[in-house]
Amino acid sequence: MESRLKVLGHPVHPILVMFPVALLVTAVLFDVVDTVGGPDFLGEVAYWNITVGLIVGLLAATAGSFDLLAIPTGTRAKRVGLLHAGANVAVILLFAAVWAVRLNADSRAAGGALIAIEVVAVAILSISAWLGGELVDRLGVGVDREAGLDAPSSLRPPAATNRIGEVR
Repeated sequence: MESRLKVLGHPVHPILVMFPVALLVTAVLFDVVDTVGGPDFLGEVAYWNITVGLIVGLLAATAGSFDLLAIPTGTRAKRVGLLHAGANVAVILLFAAVWAVRLNADSRAAGGALIAIEVVAVAILSISAWLGGELVDRLGVGVDREAGLDAPSSLRPPAATNRIGEVR
C-alpha cells in the first residue's frame, strides 16, 4: 500500500519519525548523565530536546495518520497500525507530562521519578518502532507500488497513461 503523503516521491512519516525518536532518546540519556553528576547544562538541553521532540512527534503523527486511515479495516495491517499509533500517543503523553512538570520548575533538570517516566516512554517507543518496522517491512504499508531492486528513481515523472489507464 503506497503512502498517501509524499515529498519528492518519499513518504513523509518515516522522514519525520527519526527526529522525535532521536531527540527523546537523547533527552533521557542527557537526564541520566545530568542526574549522576554530569554538567548542569544537560538538564536544560534535555528539556529542549523534549520540547522539539514533542513538536516534531506531533507532525510525524499527523503524517502517519494519513497512511493509517488508508489501511483497509479488518486487516492485520490495520490492527498493527492502531497499536503503533496508540503506543506513539502514549509516548507523546508521557513526555508531555514530563515537559509540563519541568516547564515552570526552578531547574529544568529531571529527578528520579521523571527519569523513570522517560524510561518507560522510551521502552514503549521501542515497541512502537518495532511495530512501525512490521508495518513497512512485513505488511508493505507505505511502500511504493513500483518498489524493487531495479525500480526507477522517485524523482522521475510518473508514466503517462491513456484514458483507460494503460501506460503509453
